[in-house]
Amino acid sequence: MNSSASTKERILAAAEVLFAQRGFDGASLRQLTAAAEVNLAAVNYHFGSKDKLVEEVFRRRLDTLNGHRLAALSEVTGKPGTTLEDVLDAFIRPALALSGDGTGSLFMRVLARAFAEHDDHLRQFMSENYGHVMRQFTAEFARLLPQLSREELYWRIDLVTGALTHAMSGFGMIQRKGGVSEAAHREQTIAHLIRFATAGLSHP
Repeated sequence: MNSSASTKERILAAAEVLFAQRGFDGASLRQLTAAAEVNLAAVNYHFGSKDKLVEEVFRRRLDTLNGHRLAALSEVTGKPGTTLEDVLDAFIRPALALSGDGTGSLFMRVLARAFAEHDDHLRQFMSENYGHVMRQFTAEFARLLPQLSREELYWRIDLVTGALTHAMSGFGMIQRKGGVSEAAHREQTIAHLIRFATAGLSHP
């Protein structure tokens, strides 16, 4: 990795930690430069502004996550034998894989902050860059759940997304037991989430 790329990666890694701990408004550029061991000029050179830095923190994780989600969704979309569980697996599994990759759970706390703080700039960024992902999943959910009105479907998808975000953050009551591998715990979580979400989405 060249020096410029290494500096950018250090800034992004430090920003992710600070945003998870302090939120977007609570994390100052002074704290960031100290944590990343860079000067303010380096932050401005690579990102231009704090808003752009926030965007790159999200892009760094979500581009990969949503690439995996769309690839999995493409395997089942529109097929006669596709079940609700198949679509939920495409939505849930890549997200939990990210949360278990060592630093992914930290990003999940950043994501939870984004939901909690209602940042208008970030909301617009997410809509413009990743809204197409949710539209594709929503279309497939709608195909499989024709009895639901559009409004009711949106409510249920929002609640499923909230449950997934909570599970990914690691704050829940259910923690991995000693002697249970990370992979086994992740599979248990996926199975429980899919059963829960299937019941919630398909309820009359």
